[in-house]
Amino acid sequence: MTAADTRVQLVRDATFARLGADGAITGTRGTAPDGVFLRDARHLSRWQLTVDGTSPVALTPTTAETDHTAAGVLTPQGTRDNPPPYTVFRGQTVTAGTFTEHLRLVSNRPDPVTAHVELTIDADFADLFELRADDRHYDKPGARYEAHPTDDGLRFDYRRDDWHARTTVTCRPAPETAEPAAPPSTAHTLTWDLDLDGHGQADLHLTVHAHPHGAAARTPAVPHPHRQPTTATAAATATDDLTRTCERGLADVDLLTIPVTGVDGEEVYAPAAGIPWFLTLFGRDSLLTSYFLLPYRPQTAAATLSALAATQGQRYDAFSGEQPGRIVHETRHGELAHFRQVPYGRYYGAVDATPLFLILLHAHHEATGDRTLALRLERHARQAVDWMLTDGGLDKHGYLVYHPDPGGLVNQNWKDSAGAICFTDGTQAQGPIAVSEAQGYAYDALVRTAELAQVVWRDEQLAHRLRETAARLRGRFLTDFWMPDADFPALALDGDGRQVDALASDAGHLLWSGILDEDRARRVGGRLLEPDFFSGWAIRTLAAGQKPYHPLSYHRGSAWPHDNAVVALGLARYGLADEVHTVTEGLVAAAALHDYRLPEVIAGYPRTATAGPVPYPHACSPQAWAAATPLALRTALQQV
Repeated sequence: MTAADTRVQLVRDATFARLGADGAITGTRGTAPDGVFLRDARHLSRWQLTVDGTSPVALTPTTAETDHTAAGVLTPQGTRDNPPPYTVFRGQTVTAGTFTEHLRLVSNRPDPVTAHVELTIDADFADLFELRADDRHYDKPGARYEAHPTDDGLRFDYRRDDWHARTTVTCRPAPETAEPAAPPSTAHTLTWDLDLDGHGQADLHLTVHAHPHGAAARTPAVPHPHRQPTTATAAATATDDLTRTCERGLADVDLLTIPVTGVDGEEVYAPAAGIPWFLTLFGRDSLLTSYFLLPYRPQTAAATLSALAATQGQRYDAFSGEQPGRIVHETRHGELAHFRQVPYGRYYGAVDATPLFLILLHAHHEATGDRTLALRLERHARQAVDWMLTDGGLDKHGYLVYHPDPGGLVNQNWKDSAGAICFTDGTQAQGPIAVSEAQGYAYDALVRTAELAQVVWRDEQLAHRLRETAARLRGRFLTDFWMPDADFPALALDGDGRQVDALASDAGHLLWSGILDEDRARRVGGRLLEPDFFSGWAIRTLAAGQKPYHPLSYHRGSAWPHDNAVVALGLARYGLADEVHTVTEGLVAAAALHDYRLPEVIAGYPRTATAGPVPYPHACSPQAWAAATPLALRTALQQV
């Protein structure tokens, strides 16, 4: 459900490829880059086949057969009276750090024929941040790109100071020639003359290995211990479409699950955020994905918590936003992060990841009855609480706040695009900013951690202090954030304490956290299902009719499945059954029109306007918290 992107996407084991309809890679950039990617770098930027001197004709366009394999059927140019002498059956596969291609050339004639095959290959090693369509340029002093023919293929190397990445190409049979293409690229063209007997065939096997900087010489295949049987999925009341959407979602979570390092140095498997831009550990995304999956896959929550404890802030670093106890927003492995040209190697610019960490830790204990993880991560949980009270702003400002980061994220809640936290006139709020949903998360985190302190850690004094802090926060919030005229909570408070008065979906998160009293919660729940908010497919991020509303804006009028999942869980908390069913029906209907896969975000146009949901042009798909959304919807249905 992404617009104007016909590329075939293959993914497995933290590696993904994006290919053209003919199976080619051309080195595009912008919103839909192609290539083979691993650890935030493009390891294959050109892969263009010609047969008998021309680009082949695609009889059957390259199509994904599974999530990590694709196939197509090609021929040389031909006419009705002079049909192609042979056919090329093309199979392509992605596994851990590896892209393979099998070309099977089958003669269509009774007499022998020779097929002249050329393949032009290049590896530009571009960092993902270079490929995005935001007009940024990054200097690379001393960068060296090299390409060397080998006995059975090619080797590409990229070096810059202590950074070294490599891509190797091996071929069976070996190419007959390997000639450089036009400079300044390092592209080379490999050639073969393959003899085909009458109605015979020849095979060409090509293997590309990505060797990213800082990783083993060859990334080993992941044994997929995370792909375990899912519990409690057979809900008798679930519709067929919801069941299929859940199954597709679980399969997508598997695709996005990557190996990361746990708190004691162990390897664990946690959900990455999404493809193509976010195939890495994200605090907020991984935490909410794990929460949605908790009744069905509690091991995912345990892995995510361990990985985030391992990356918890330990010191002060203004560039990355690191602070002691703060939970990381995202981790990156690319060249630009390595040289600190972007702050995202470990970037901590999230106001909400830390309370969400505490919420998930308690929820895991509550769901499993196992206190082992809560004991193991007690020190990290206490540090997270300390961060909320100190650097997070609860003691000083009375709320969790963030200061816009001009070198990173201006907004540091889940709506993290510039301009997302706005007044009804469209003006971006200035900091320090206290967004509404983060206060709900903080309240819930304090209440839940108090229970852990009392029941698991046996610290009555801490439990009492956290409950008192939570009660005071709730009292302040109901006074400071509620807008009587709108009968709705403000989106945020700006640095001057003014209510940021745009009507936004964040209010629904307050039902999930329980910070609103029941009467106001029920009114908010009903308001979110009014037509200016609810498109028929989903609840919009910003209610239509307001000046800043834009149905194709990332956070100012689009609709996000995960946002709706949090709202649905909140609606269920207050027994709003009709509203839960309405949200579920809209999202499942949208998924059913697109192979039961929910994307990161859809446009905010009303359901009455088109036969299906209008795609958001830059959406990640698959995307972890969208993939886990149907599981959260199932949970909400079971609670009402």
